[in-house]
Amino acid sequence: MTNLAKKLLNKSLRKARVRSTVHGTAERPRLSVTISNLHVSAQLIDDDKRVTVAAATTVGKKATGTMTEKAAGIGTDIAKKAAKAKVKAVVFDRNGRAYAGRLKALADAARKEGLEF
Repeated sequence: MTNLAKKLLNKSLRKARVRSTVHGTAERPRLSVTISNLHVSAQLIDDDKRVTVAAATTVGKKATGTMTEKAAGIGTDIAKKAAKAKVKAVVFDRNGRAYAGRLKALADAARKEGLEF
């Protein structure tokens, strides 16, 4: 097994472990965060109805700055969209990533805007 294959396998196992315990409802949707090399996206998902309540992404936008700044911007954006959808509390799905750096910046920005998790 190559190093890249092992790395991807470990990430998929971490993701499955997190998803086995995290479940979004209408009252507390799941905040799923995806961070790639260039873009950041976040979704509020109601797993009971299998519906996306709100979404925010940097894809298609002229977002400038570092990836941490982009993540913080998406955090504030998703919190504002959640307030419009009358969602106050969410369950955080980190998608197998460590809670540090860009992910932490997104979460802190969302909390600053009033989102609870």
